[in-house]
Amino acid sequence: MTPKSSTFTVDTSARLDTFLSGKLDVTRNQIAQLIKQNAITVNGKSTSKPGLKLKIDQEVHITFPDAKVTPALEINFDVEILFEDDDVLVINKPSGLTVHPAPSVKEATLVDWLKHKGIRLSTISGEERHGIVHRLDKGTSGVMVVAKNNEAHEALSAQLQDKSMGRFYLAVIQPPLKEEMVLVDKPIGRSAQNRLKMAEVEGAKEAKTLFKQLAVSEDEKTALIACKLFTGRTHQIRVHLETFSRHILGDHLYGLKKEKVEQILLHAYVLYFVHPTTKERCQFNADVPAPMQTYLDKYFDKENINVQLPHTNFERHFNNGAA
Repeated sequence: MTPKSSTFTVDTSARLDTFLSGKLDVTRNQIAQLIKQNAITVNGKSTSKPGLKLKIDQEVHITFPDAKVTPALEINFDVEILFEDDDVLVINKPSGLTVHPAPSVKEATLVDWLKHKGIRLSTISGEERHGIVHRLDKGTSGVMVVAKNNEAHEALSAQLQDKSMGRFYLAVIQPPLKEEMVLVDKPIGRSAQNRLKMAEVEGAKEAKTLFKQLAVSEDEKTALIACKLFTGRTHQIRVHLETFSRHILGDHLYGLKKEKVEQILLHAYVLYFVHPTTKERCQFNADVPAPMQTYLDKYFDKENINVQLPHTNFERHFNNGAA
C-alpha cells in the first residue's frame, strides 16, 4: 500500500526525478505526474521542474494523492484467456472490443472486464491502472499481455521500449505487395484532414513497420501479409500501408467502404516477451479469427496457407528482412 507521504533528505546531487525514481523504485514519468499534481516540495516549496538540480541536505517531501477509482460497467461478454499466473494475463482480444474507456465510448471495455476480474493496479501518481501494457485498436483482434501487479507492469513496459517484447500481425490487404518484403519508416501523427485518422506527418513520432507477403489470393487481387512492429503508434499498420496505396480488407476508415467484409482483417497473431519474474522467454499466439479464416479458405490455396501460418518460430519470416 502506498503511504500518505514521505520525506527524503538529499544525500547526493541529482535531478529531482532521477533522485525520487531511485528512492521509490518507480519510473521518472510517474514522478513527473506527481510534480504536475503539485504533490512534491523541495525545502517546503513546490516545483514544476522534473529536472530540478537538487543540493545535498535539501528535503524532498511527497504527498501521495488518493487513487481515483471508477466503478466497472456491467459486462455481457467474456475474453479468452491464453495464459495466466501471478504476474501476467495473456488474452485473445475479440474484434469490436475497445481497450480503454473514453468520453466517446459508451459500452463496456476491456478495462471493465479486468475490473470484474479484480485486476486493479495502484500507482503513486494517484491514477488507477489496470495492467494495460500495450493496446489494440477496437476492430483488431488478437493476443495481448496484461500485467497483474505494478512490478510486472514496469518490467513489461520497459521491454516495449528496449524491443525485447515483440508482436507479429496478420492482415489481408488489397492489392498485393509488389515486393516480397517492404520496410516503412515514416513518422505518424494526427491527420490534419480527418481527426479520426492518423497519417504520415513530418516531425511527428517515429514509426517503423516491416511487411512480409506470405501468400497471394488465387485471383491475385489480395494478399495475406505478416507485419512486424518496431514501434507502437496508433493505427500504425494501417497508416503505413496507406503510404504506399495498400489497405486492409474491412478497414472502412483507411480503406474502401464498399467492401462486404464482416470485420477488419487485421489480427495480432504472435506475442513474445521475457517473463518479469522467471526471466524466461515466452511466446503466445491467438488463433486466426473466424472471418479471416473464412476469407483465406475461400480465396487462397489452403496448402500454401498451412505452410505459412504455423506460429512456432514465426519470426523466421523476417530473419532475412530489414531491421
